[in-house]
Amino acid sequence: MPEQLTYVLVNPHTLRKSRTGGVISRLLLRGGCELAAAQMFAPSRELVQAYAAILGDASPHLSAHDRRIRTLIRDYVLEHYAPDPITGRRQRVMMLLFRGENAVARIRQVVGQISERSVTGESVRDTYGDYLVEKNGRVNYFEPAVLTPQETRGLREKIGVWLRYSARDGGILDNALPVARTARMERTLVIIKPDNFTFPSGRPGRVIDMFSKTGLYIVGTKVLHMSVAQAEEFYGPVLKTLREKFREPAGLRAAEVLAREFQCAISPKATAQMGEIMGPIWADNQFQEIVRFMSGRRPSECPPRERNQPGTEKSLALIYEGEHAVAKVREVLGPTDPRKAPPGSVRKEFGQDVMVNAAHASDSPKNAQREMGIIRIRENNFRDVIRRFYS
Repeated sequence: MPEQLTYVLVNPHTLRKSRTGGVISRLLLRGGCELAAAQMFAPSRELVQAYAAILGDASPHLSAHDRRIRTLIRDYVLEHYAPDPITGRRQRVMMLLFRGENAVARIRQVVGQISERSVTGESVRDTYGDYLVEKNGRVNYFEPAVLTPQETRGLREKIGVWLRYSARDGGILDNALPVARTARMERTLVIIKPDNFTFPSGRPGRVIDMFSKTGLYIVGTKVLHMSVAQAEEFYGPVLKTLREKFREPAGLRAAEVLAREFQCAISPKATAQMGEIMGPIWADNQFQEIVRFMSGRRPSECPPRERNQPGTEKSLALIYEGEHAVAKVREVLGPTDPRKAPPGSVRKEFGQDVMVNAAHASDSPKNAQREMGIIRIRENNFRDVIRRFYS
């Protein structure tokens, strides 16, 4: 069966309730599809109306129940996706693109149907959605949690609407926070690292769910394939630290090996000299491994003409915004070494060592801006993924 491209829209209510991580976890774990792209939107009234108009185009073979649900979803989009009619504040919507064989049906099954009789908690909508109907048939409350196509018919047109408005209404959101800005507001970058994407897993979503403890708002996201050049620049400041850190242990290890091999004592002076030689060599090798972990290739093995090409490793970049965002995220993340991380931190739960430690987070607002620039957070592959698929 040929590949399909489908989407999931994480509703504003789901984002506000910090249920995003749980939703993403189920989609990745149970959907069996590749997360190809992700982008935040602050839909304009024009985008909302264009999308709602397509949703109202019901198939003739739909049952009366399905037609009713289709109408409810259309009305929901018009009311809850549109800017606030009084303040003009935009809503936050996250759009996820999934690619794979039979992707539409697979993702639809994970999302689940909308039913007033749903009590199992099996699907995304079972757990995070609500459909409450009174005895007289009047709908008392309707929250579908996420939106996803039910069929391939009209799918390209639906995706096309979001593609058409992606440059204007999508990207890094500047006008969609439900709180007033203060002097203490910051933006920080989080990268869910490649070790979370080595096989279909709910880990990326569970990491995001742990960051919900911060009370911050997601205002940007991007599926990232870091190039070798980007990884070198991103982690460049680490190299000097590694060389300093490894000097003494490198000298001690070298002295131990030589003393054992030559059956003689190695003086402290000679040990220090060997540290000066071996420390940088060891540090440079570790730096090469960091770059390989993030991009898929060591710099020494990458031809110059390929240094700027997207890497083979996948990660997910997120921008969080709120008061004291940097410190709040760093506290939940935990220290670099998972062995030293406190219980309940991301790195304690999911990290293995100082390199394979689940996630990265900026350590200052200044570094957050630097790192966002390196990964070109505003240059999303969202449009490219759609255009390549339909080309």
